Amino acid sequence: MKKRIAILGSTGSIGTQSLEVIDKNPELFEVEVLTAYNNVELLISQAKKFQPNAVVIANENNYSIVSEALQNEPIKIFAGTDALNQVVQMETIDLVITAMVGYSGLIPTWHAVKAGKNIALANKETLVVAGEIITSLAKENQVDILPVDSEHSAIFQCLIGEVYNPVEKIFLTCSGGPFRGKTKEELGKATVKDALAHPNWDMGAKITIDSATLMNKGFEAIEAHWLFGLPSSKIEVVIHPQSVIHSMVQFEDGSIKAQMGLPDMRLPIQYALGFPHRIKNNFPRFNFWDYPNLHFEKPNTKIFRNLALAFEALDAGGNVPCVLNAANEVVVQAFLDEKIDFLKMPEIIEKTMEKVNFIKKPGIDDLIQTNTETRRIAKLLTEDKF
Repeated sequence: MKKRIAILGSTGSIGTQSLEVIDKNPELFEVEVLTAYNNVELLISQAKKFQPNAVVIANENNYSIVSEALQNEPIKIFAGTDALNQVVQMETIDLVITAMVGYSGLIPTWHAVKAGKNIALANKETLVVAGEIITSLAKENQVDILPVDSEHSAIFQCLIGEVYNPVEKIFLTCSGGPFRGKTKEELGKATVKDALAHPNWDMGAKITIDSATLMNKGFEAIEAHWLFGLPSSKIEVVIHPQSVIHSMVQFEDGSIKAQMGLPDMRLPIQYALGFPHRIKNNFPRFNFWDYPNLHFEKPNTKIFRNLALAFEALDAGGNVPCVLNAANEVVVQAFLDEKIDFLKMPEIIEKTMEKVNFIKKPGIDDLIQTNTETRRIAKLLTEDKF
């Protein structure tokens, strides 16, 4: 039987590439649900092509546009976040790809896990903000969380067949982003255009800025902690500018397994969709002769302070990672809007982490409140009003 897929955030980078994989394998997958926040034209186009059971436009102001465009299609049309949270629980869904950006992906993912839906996780912020809650709920409901991020997919693949072999350490590889090797003085002059010029990956604006600050790698360390049950002392970040080793696992005998391939997000997406089976494709193949040298460097956490802040948040636990994420979302948007400079981002995040009250064992409502309060404080700090 075909696997019926819901894609949360179908108009973003991961969402569109997921649909590309599905389109290439119509005998294996069919689209059950598509959702978007604001990209009406692309959502309508996707719905007409893939004929899902339902679509959700999260921005209710756009409901009439979507409804009118799809009125002659046999597709249910919903709008708003409440509808999104309900639709992910539909009995006809086999797998939910969580490709929404940032904190917005948490609550829909939480509802999907509660409903017993297996998750292909591309929204790392879900585990950054509420890792303990989501992983405990997944275990309780016998839900599989399959990583879509290339780094976590790599680790997941390296661990297959190693159930009896304890992990000594994992290495999360990192391209270093557009500012690898830059000095603090050079970063102080970095423009939005500079920060969006990622050397290897084609991603949305928010995650590209996170890559430039190395916050994305910090988030991945927190995500890895929850996915693989490892303390921060067993998680190491390695700068690897070629981006062909996607991550590595070191075992107790010193052996290291690495997963390699061209930097193409369709590969980890396809692996998560098809798991436990690999699906044949005609994607470009890796050629060793194109990469005669592979380089590795230690990240500079004094210059790229966000990476250090993420490990601090991981060690602190409680609601601190939630604070980290919310403050980061505020400062990234402020930087994109050219209201603050590049180096101001970690400074504001750190100040915000100091000001929000600590909660050791937060529930979901605590995290929602923490997120709201953090955004208020971080926004004031970006405006120099605190």
